[in-house]
Amino acid sequence: MGMRRSASIPARINIIGEHTDYLDGLALPFACEARLVLRASAAESTSGDPTIVALWEEANGWPATLEVESTIPIGAGMSSSAALCLAVVLCAQGEMKPMEACLEAQRIEHEILKTPCGLLDQMAMMFSKKDYACLIDFSSPSVKTVELPKDWLFKLIDSGVRRELSETSFGSSRSDAELQKHAQDENQRVLEALHAKPPQLGRLLNASHQGLVALGVSHPKVDAHVERLQSTPGVLGARMMGGGFGGMILVLVEGAHVLPETALVRSSEGGFLEELLE
Repeated sequence: MGMRRSASIPARINIIGEHTDYLDGLALPFACEARLVLRASAAESTSGDPTIVALWEEANGWPATLEVESTIPIGAGMSSSAALCLAVVLCAQGEMKPMEACLEAQRIEHEILKTPCGLLDQMAMMFSKKDYACLIDFSSPSVKTVELPKDWLFKLIDSGVRRELSETSFGSSRSDAELQKHAQDENQRVLEALHAKPPQLGRLLNASHQGLVALGVSHPKVDAHVERLQSTPGVLGARMMGGGFGGMILVLVEGAHVLPETALVRSSEGGFLEELLE
């Protein structure tokens, strides 16, 4: 009988608190229903997609056949790479403390994918609970669960603009003072969001997007799309979500009837590992 492990990792939606994780700031993400599943089955030698095999070997994985299924869009600001790295770590190393899994996933992402990521994505994916958001304080780091208000109704709109974080030059042209100013402003928006009614939260999302524009991580096509959405009746606020330079736009709406062609985002449980003998 050979070992078989399966790791299921959700995509994450970051309500507010962008580009704060590497600045010891705050963020308010939750897990959504899109997921990545990695199945690892014992074999004589390791096989699978070359990138996944490289991550697996970096995580000290055992000889296995590696198969991935995912409904998380790639390059859309929903952290498909972080989900993959977490799945690899859990399948390779077995049950472990969530924070240890986050740190190891970050390490192999830095090493193999060359993505200069912080810990927002990994922590959101591992610590999330259905119907709750995570208030993450990266200075500790620590996580506090916050119940998602039932009148916070979100939709995701694809900007159609894709980017590779490993290929962007963000940070090289920003001074420490600019970065710290962004973190200070965004942290304040996170704190205000905790007790915000939908109209106020919408204004905070709009302000967060302007902060990302000022930081130089947005894209003209995304900005134009965000502005169109912000002026749509029933839309309370909208902002680019994720590391920047494209991807998904998070939209806060008054009800499901707004932007009717797009479904409401639903929360989900965090990442988990299943182990079977076959």
